[in-house]
Amino acid sequence: MTGSFPLEPAPIHVPDDVLDDLRRRLALTRWPDDVGNDDGYYGVKRSYLQGLVEYWRDGYDWRKAEAAINAYEHYRVDVEGVPVHFMRRPGAGPDPTPLILTHGWPWTFWHWAKVVDPLADPGAHGGDPAEAFDVIVPSFPGFGFSGPLPDHPDMNYWKVADLWHALMTRTLGYERYAAAGCDVGAMVAGQLGHKYADELYGIHIGSGQMLTLFNGDRGWDITGGRPLPEGVPADVRARAIEMERRFAVHLVAHMLEPSTLAYGLSDSPAGMLAWILQRWTRWSDDGGDIETVFGRDDLLTHAMIFWVTNSIGTSVRTYANNNRYPWTPSHDRWPVVEAPTGITFVAYENPPGVTTEQRVEHFARSERGAWYNHVNLTAHDHGGHFIPWEIPEEWVADLRRTFRGRR
Repeated sequence: MTGSFPLEPAPIHVPDDVLDDLRRRLALTRWPDDVGNDDGYYGVKRSYLQGLVEYWRDGYDWRKAEAAINAYEHYRVDVEGVPVHFMRRPGAGPDPTPLILTHGWPWTFWHWAKVVDPLADPGAHGGDPAEAFDVIVPSFPGFGFSGPLPDHPDMNYWKVADLWHALMTRTLGYERYAAAGCDVGAMVAGQLGHKYADELYGIHIGSGQMLTLFNGDRGWDITGGRPLPEGVPADVRARAIEMERRFAVHLVAHMLEPSTLAYGLSDSPAGMLAWILQRWTRWSDDGGDIETVFGRDDLLTHAMIFWVTNSIGTSVRTYANNNRYPWTPSHDRWPVVEAPTGITFVAYENPPGVTTEQRVEHFARSERGAWYNHVNLTAHDHGGHFIPWEIPEEWVADLRRTFRGRR
């Protein structure tokens, strides 16, 4: 792409009446009994959530957050009939490489906020200006300001990849581009690297799942219906069970009855916050204190992006659609993802029985490893599921290394 950017900016603005309605709902929260949950065994502790809700009602300043968000360019565009919002940070360098970043759930586009500036302007952050990216950060369709999505109830991750390719090549006019993602955003990037490899410089992801992850009649079961075998060492067994407890609840609910769940989450801001707060708490490497990773204002800014757009329902349905409309390959070549692939691994998500020192080799030799044309695998001994938020400097360094010499 040459010349000026082809779209007119559309800054984020939430109407006052939406904020007023939120305060009324927060004030009218009806709290359940939570006796015996001081250790969090039963889920989110009322003692913490209630304090956070009170701060949301009386202390949190959305307009301040909105101003920080609007320090970047924002656009709204129709891509093949789908409304898409994206944030942009223009690259500051001699020849910035287009880069699209895709988030997952319960992420928002703002989870990329800590890495956008270093990626776009490396010269201002101790890097080489020749490694600048023109950074495009969309809201996943059906999430935040790309939602809700009433006219496209079948949206899933591999359909999003087609939309992103159309956005980058046809709407924005880039001939080639780079892609990165985490959570289900890593699967979007993987699908781009599978279907459109010749038009990508490469991809960089957090985790390396097979694109068939959600396929099958037990897609909601992270064990695939296979019990742990007899004789598994106690520490490995404990780790496997802990990982299942960490992820199983939302997978089952989102895949099997997302609409049932959505009624409560869309009506009660406290209920919505509780549901996504538990994921942020359990999935981040926070040592038992979520505010060491996400401050209260950070938590509420991400929650606000779901709430003010009434998009929580379409966001959770994505999981069911990943299973209902299974992934099918676009070619039968190997590796399945032909685009050069970099992956950032974090210790908090090490598989049972695998240390950080073993992680790269374990992946490379695994069935999942065979799916990718991996050129840059890195494992870090800290950091959790929200990699670009939790360890932004490491993520940026890993991503730069993946694309070094490939553009």
